[in-house]
Amino acid sequence: MAARPDSAPIRFEADEACPPLIALVVGLQGAALVLAPTVLIVAITVRSSGLDDSYLTWGVFAALLINAVVTALQSLQAWRFGGGHVVISGPTMQFIGITVVAVSTAGPEILATLLAASCVIQVALAWWLPLLRRIVTPLVTGTVMILIAVTVLPLAFNNIQTLSADAPGAAGPTIAGITLLASVVMTLKARGRWRLIAPFVSIVVGCLVTVGFGEFDARRIGEASWFGVPDVPELGFDLSFGNEFWALLPTFAILTLVVGLKTITDSVVIQQASRRRPSAIDFRKVQGMVSVNGIGMLLAGIAGTPPISVYSSYVLTLTNLTGVASRRVGIGVAVVFVALAFFAKFAGVLLSIPGPVLAAYLMLAMGFFFVGGVQTILRDGLDPRRSLIVALAITLGLGLHNHEVMRDLLGDELGGLLSNGVMIGAVVAIGMTLLIEALSSRASRLEVTLDMASLSAIDEFLTDTAARLGWNEASSRRLRSAGEETLATLLADDDGDDQPNTPRLIVLARPQSGMVELEFVATMSRENIEDQMAYLTNEAALAAEGELSLRLLRHYASNVRHQKFHGVDIVIVQVEGSA
Repeated sequence: MAARPDSAPIRFEADEACPPLIALVVGLQGAALVLAPTVLIVAITVRSSGLDDSYLTWGVFAALLINAVVTALQSLQAWRFGGGHVVISGPTMQFIGITVVAVSTAGPEILATLLAASCVIQVALAWWLPLLRRIVTPLVTGTVMILIAVTVLPLAFNNIQTLSADAPGAAGPTIAGITLLASVVMTLKARGRWRLIAPFVSIVVGCLVTVGFGEFDARRIGEASWFGVPDVPELGFDLSFGNEFWALLPTFAILTLVVGLKTITDSVVIQQASRRRPSAIDFRKVQGMVSVNGIGMLLAGIAGTPPISVYSSYVLTLTNLTGVASRRVGIGVAVVFVALAFFAKFAGVLLSIPGPVLAAYLMLAMGFFFVGGVQTILRDGLDPRRSLIVALAITLGLGLHNHEVMRDLLGDELGGLLSNGVMIGAVVAIGMTLLIEALSSRASRLEVTLDMASLSAIDEFLTDTAARLGWNEASSRRLRSAGEETLATLLADDDGDDQPNTPRLIVLARPQSGMVELEFVATMSRENIEDQMAYLTNEAALAAEGELSLRLLRHYASNVRHQKFHGVDIVIVQVEGSA
């Protein structure tokens, strides 16, 4: 498949069927993109945990199979599971530090139990996403990403000197430095097809430097068979639920929420990149993507490998280069992963990558992760209150990471396990978010049935809201009109299906600086209001049925957002006003 320019148009959207050969060829490119990070993350985690080479071989084999299963499930989209797009998954860096702590402290069995609990948390996040969206915010996610990057970096530097005892002292730093330089050059200069193999080029450069020092160990390559299944280590769950489990569970729970929020962002980005023209995000597919990621965590626990996440940047690269976003490509990626998993000789080559080369890769990856966290925070906006959240969470997270004060408070064993800076910072960020929500102006609430008979109650509710704010008559009328047209639009969106119960509507009014944010939470809706408003044309001579309310709503509101979840729709309308 020839590479296409970055701005290539979409040839096949997600729900359009592309020829099987194209799906397989594009799938081969997609698998090649994530092969290096998959192997490197597994290798870094296993080696840092002190496990042997046989476990490392098994870990890579299992990770590739899990990649295949989860990527295929995302494409197939069964019931509430699956994103319905090309969603390539692989081991995640967020869990490297805490996974090493869990395995080195209590073994792979405790990791399996913790990841089973994380699976439940991730699926619950997907189903309860409408309720949690104001608590676990992008601000919290960005803060945790920064803390992960800073606390995992020591693992990278520890790998620099993982050479033989006879190696020169300068060998490790030199190998890591040259590998890092090659990665930087490839990142800055690589274009087109070279972008696909940039990670491999830097790894090859590092291995060649290692050969120059006489430190490259090729025995693993020679001993590996061409095809086969590696020996399966002793696996299982630790159901004793001892102190280690309860001490590590909060960190795993928080990181699971962070991975879930990152998956939400990834789903939004992937949906946008997979369409020919802009349209509103379908949060039902977001929920499906998060749910399947939870299944991937359970599979990783059973197999004793690092938990997985979505590789959205690689999906975007693949879509931009090929113009193919058909979800059949996900099946093609899965087929390639399965083939590579059983190709043992190739796995032997990848597992021979020296420690200093792994260290250089992890340094650059954590640098990007740090920047990603900063960008996430800035996109969400920083005001004095949000700045306080970030400042306090990072200060306490970094300051108390592995600090003796936690052992003094909780004892050596429990304090050592709970002194993880990521968990401390995340708890502080979430706690501060809840505190600020509690201290902010309380939202007024009205609960009615979703029918036109509720209009008078909604109008009275909004009239009282405007009066409390001291808004003038024009602003009050604009607020009431926006509420009326939102209700009319939701009702016009009903397709007339018989429902056993009358849908419920909750209206929340949150005063903000110079405006009121209205939140309509309904239990039904078929089309996305944002999409309908985008399709309106000013040239239309006559408004179609239901279109008049959309036009009026666009006139009265300064911003309209519509989030569709399974079983609930949320329409957020911002109306400006003045006294």
